[in-house]
Amino acid sequence: MRIAVPKEIKNHEYRVGLTPASVRELVSHGHEVWVQTGAGAAIGLPDEQYFAAGAKLAADAAEAFARGEMIVKVKEPQAGEIAMLREGQLLYTYLHLAPDPAQTAGLLKSGAVCIAYETVTGPGGGLPLLAPMSEVAGRMSVQAGAAHLEKSKGGMGLLLGGVPGVAPAHVVILGAGVVGTHALQMAVGMGARVTVLDKNVDRLRQLDLVFGNRISTLYSTALSVEEAVLAADLVIGGVLIPGAAAPKLVTRAMVSRMRPGAVVVDVAIDQGGCFETSRATTHAEPTYLVDGVVHYCVANMPGAVARTSTFALNNATIGHALALADKGWRQALRDNPHLRAGLNVALGQVTCEPVAQQLGYPHVSAEQLIS
Repeated sequence: MRIAVPKEIKNHEYRVGLTPASVRELVSHGHEVWVQTGAGAAIGLPDEQYFAAGAKLAADAAEAFARGEMIVKVKEPQAGEIAMLREGQLLYTYLHLAPDPAQTAGLLKSGAVCIAYETVTGPGGGLPLLAPMSEVAGRMSVQAGAAHLEKSKGGMGLLLGGVPGVAPAHVVILGAGVVGTHALQMAVGMGARVTVLDKNVDRLRQLDLVFGNRISTLYSTALSVEEAVLAADLVIGGVLIPGAAAPKLVTRAMVSRMRPGAVVVDVAIDQGGCFETSRATTHAEPTYLVDGVVHYCVANMPGAVARTSTFALNNATIGHALALADKGWRQALRDNPHLRAGLNVALGQVTCEPVAQQLGYPHVSAEQLIS
């Protein structure tokens, strides 16, 4: 199969779909890999490394899209990239379609076969292709929140961990999944007072066993969320419903009653966000104010640590990339129900049920398409 890797074009996005090591794996299986010139240069992966790994170099995105039977990316395709997709072409990347009707319509019109990293499941449960970026984003959320609590960044002027004789900041984490757990580790490590909320009591028990009296755990209800948010200096939203838009746990009314200079970091912004006041921002302009509360809603947070993120992502995605290239998408999806769960749009049909429900499209199962 001919596989192509275009350079990412989203604002301040420096990750790359394949590392030289991943290219070498694909080439060793007999596949032809085309990498757009300069795709990895910003994170210390020059064209020479890709060439040494066996890749051919595409002069621009148009050539990469034209040559590739499978396109491997990181972020969802932008409008200009969607226009270069063709019927039957395989797209393997993050998509986050539920809150993005324009992208969904464009992919349907293209006729491409689109597999979303974020809905591929794992044998032991969970979302293994989303997990590495959730780990990065969870850890970064505390760094970003701590920075924006500084007065010069719009915050109230708090040091997250405090100092002897001065109380630390209170960090509230909504969701005890991958994002929440990694945010929790960072916040505790930095000396903050931490409260984590989730509806999974077993998960809260696990965290209590690990962290003990260094954290507080709360069962998530509308009342407990409201009380915790109003008492917080920093709120991190890390709630996910696979494939669907994130639930709006924090209302506009709650935000209006938060402390002036408090900070919210919405890690769920890729799926529409879990604060009613959230709207996607970029690394160039990461924050805005609503009722005196700093909102950090960068839609590609891991892009800020693009080298770490690229290698972590490739560790998770290369196995399925090899299967898709070796077998073709139909056979690969027949053989692996977990990879099959990643099929979101194919040949003009929506195959991810939560996306179909959210955006009002008829749903065709992946099993129907590959039978």
